Amino acid sequence: MNKVKVIEAFTSWQGEGNDTGKRMLILRFKNCNRKCPWCDTNVKMRISAEFDLSLKEIQKIVDQENAGLLITGGEPTYGGNFQQTISLINRVKANIYNVETNGCDLIDLIKLVNKNKNVIYSLSPKLFNDTDFMGYKRLVKELKDNKRVFIKLVTEDKPLVIEFLDYLKEIEFDMNRVFLMPEGTTKESIINHAPFVFDMAEKYKCNFSSREHIIYGFV
Repeated sequence: MNKVKVIEAFTSWQGEGNDTGKRMLILRFKNCNRKCPWCDTNVKMRISAEFDLSLKEIQKIVDQENAGLLITGGEPTYGGNFQQTISLINRVKANIYNVETNGCDLIDLIKLVNKNKNVIYSLSPKLFNDTDFMGYKRLVKELKDNKRVFIKLVTEDKPLVIEFLDYLKEIEFDMNRVFLMPEGTTKESIINHAPFVFDMAEKYKCNFSSREHIIYGFV
């Protein structure tokens, strides 16, 4: 595979999670297995058409911009995006790679990418119902000892979110790899929801992550 199909490609900074502030070439895929109401890609799909970008072009941007590679969506592990994500990691040389994923086919992806690459898997659980909750319990238990897997959780005062955090503590998941984020799509809503998330991060002894791209408007 010498090219990938994306709906967005631009250089900016990572705005959330453990690599906040790092300069990244952000590549956004279109398709996803979930229908989240706040999804960035749902907006992009209405205003942006897919286009091809060669791996050679991607490598040139990474080199010129001294950037890492952030692969997002949509869902990087879903459908045709799965093989594109593997090609990007295995064939493009970057100092860091970040795959933002809901975990759809994450275990198989981890098996197929080059183990020598500096890859971060940012798992963002989508906890809408009990089926989701049980599926993520199984997934995080299997990934518990993989130090490249970090959890980024939009944290709300909802039972499934609290139960999930309790479960992470129960299985002794490394809470240094957990980042709690305020919900919101505006600076004001992020700031308004932040106190609750700070309290939750304190309770569960994990990390608070702001969402700098929303607060400062650089994406």
